[in-house]
Amino acid sequence: MEIRRYVSSDCAILLKLFYETVHTVNAKDYTKEQLDAWATGDEDLKAWDKSFKESLTLVAVEGEKIAGFGNIRADGYLDKLYVSADAQRRGAGTALCDALESAATEKIFTHASVTARGFFLARGYVQIKEQTVERRGVKLLNYVMEKQK
Repeated sequence: MEIRRYVSSDCAILLKLFYETVHTVNAKDYTKEQLDAWATGDEDLKAWDKSFKESLTLVAVEGEKIAGFGNIRADGYLDKLYVSADAQRRGAGTALCDALESAATEKIFTHASVTARGFFLARGYVQIKEQTVERRGVKLLNYVMEKQK
C-alpha cells in the first residue's frame, strides 16, 4: 500500500469513496436519514478540493485503486479519515492515521463517528465528550476525541 499526497484530480474519486463508505460502513450505526444528511452525494467538489489543499491530505492507494484518504489541519484537527468498504481492516486507516499524526506538532483532535470511535480509542485517543451535531436538519451522534503527541 502506498500513502501519497493528495492532488486535485483525486477529488471526484474521494467524494465517491466518502459517499459509499458512509452509506455502507457507517450504516450499522446510523439511520438512512442520518446517512443521507451526512453524505448527500451532491457535495461541492470545489469546496472539498479547497479544504484538501488547505490541509495535509493523504491518499492510500492499493494497486491501482484508492483505498482511503484522510486530512489534518495545521492546528491538529484530524478532519476526515475514510477507508472504502472493500479495504476495511487491511491497514489503510492505520497507515493514513500514522502518517497524519506524525505531521502534527502537539495535540491531535477529531470528531469521531460512532463507527470510528473504537478505532481512535485503540490508537490512544481519549474521549472528551459525546455530542450531537446537526447536518441538514438531522441530528447525528459523534465524539470529540484527542490524543497528545
